Amino acid sequence: MDYQMCVDMLAKVQENPNGLPREVRQANVSGLLEALGRPEQGLRGMLVVGTNGKGSTCAFAVSAVAATGAHVGSMPSPHLQEHRERIRIDGVPVTRAEYAAAFTEVWQAIERHGLPVLAQGIFATTAAVHFRRAGVALTVAEAGIGGRRAAAAELGLDVKVVTGIGLDHTRLLGASLSQITQAKVAAAKDGDHVVLGRLAPEAATAAERVLKERTGLSVWRMDHEVHYTARAADHAGPHGSVTLVDVSTPRAVHRDLPCPLPGAHQHHNLAVAIAAVDAMAERGHIREPDGEQLRSRLAATRWPGRLELVETRLDNWTGRVLLEGATNPQGVATVAPEILLHARGNGHSGPPVLVFASMGDKDVSGMLAPLPSHWPLVLTRTDAPQAASPTALRTRLAPSRRGPCLTAEDTPSALRRAAELAGPGGLIIVFGSLRLVGESRTALGLQPA
Repeated sequence: MDYQMCVDMLAKVQENPNGLPREVRQANVSGLLEALGRPEQGLRGMLVVGTNGKGSTCAFAVSAVAATGAHVGSMPSPHLQEHRERIRIDGVPVTRAEYAAAFTEVWQAIERHGLPVLAQGIFATTAAVHFRRAGVALTVAEAGIGGRRAAAAELGLDVKVVTGIGLDHTRLLGASLSQITQAKVAAAKDGDHVVLGRLAPEAATAAERVLKERTGLSVWRMDHEVHYTARAADHAGPHGSVTLVDVSTPRAVHRDLPCPLPGAHQHHNLAVAIAAVDAMAERGHIREPDGEQLRSRLAATRWPGRLELVETRLDNWTGRVLLEGATNPQGVATVAPEILLHARGNGHSGPPVLVFASMGDKDVSGMLAPLPSHWPLVLTRTDAPQAASPTALRTRLAPSRRGPCLTAEDTPSALRRAAELAGPGGLIIVFGSLRLVGESRTALGLQPA
């Protein structure tokens, strides 16, 4: 198969033409790995689960592991622009040819053994096959929805990381923080090393209940075994002000770690990542990173689509676009202070214009609530099968919303309408769906990163 054939096959898998239950396709991942000769057996590393912050935490962890001099594979979920972004070595996406070669091996096993799986199962097994081909043993894997039932959980990685828990994907995981926490923390197996980010009391109690059912665990919790402090550096970097983070774990104290990703929430994500890397060192998976190499690698960390500010020219419009991957109310509330800072510092007389799309099961009014209700809004739809239509999104707006609301049939036309509303030199803010962020990057001429 060539790369486009792989993309087309994945689209058919997501359509589920045979109507097979989700549970059946989830259960086939282990059998598929067996049919592939257990490509995951040589892998060691961490599995990152949680509601928000997984991608950034993984990006920091990849930088920290790479500081040891070892090659590290990673599996971000979801991709923004191309499927191949889901398989990376040392943070760099594989080529289309490399992706197609690994995918073809997986697809042949699916057909040969009659093992239909979810798209997430194909993503995880394709990554494992490529890492085997490339001779990469260290892995930083990001779980999709859930924890124990996530396809990446089948890879057997013994450091489990929980970034945080919020109300999201309630149809699949449960309607309460307790239920969602149980679904995610259940990824932990007997003998694992578990790193818990900062959790709300209800989630912390549920996590403790699940972990008590396991044996032989090592557990490090934020604000208990793991601590961090953040401060502004006394010098500026090439991208402006620099924040330095000190992180202490039961294994080591790391000082003056640069945090290049914007937002106070990223200080927490950096600390969680460093704790997880220390856990990998505790397990003997990696050697201790050199302090200077660690700081250098962290300073170079980039994670596209998360408060990513782009100076752009769109048709005849010149202005700035802020791309943010928040996909639930908790995520939007977390990044809202940074968005407001961008709005105040834009130097433009008019308000920013929001471009918004989401899946059909999302809390639309809750996601828009943290931002000013008078800001103009353009509702659109991505090409995701479960995406809500602009008309459906409009019906779910809060009655108190005061700003003008327009609709657009797709992402490129939504950006054009937003540019008209923003005016020359204005600011457009894109959020609500990572698919929307990816389609916007493509429309703006940005390459996959």
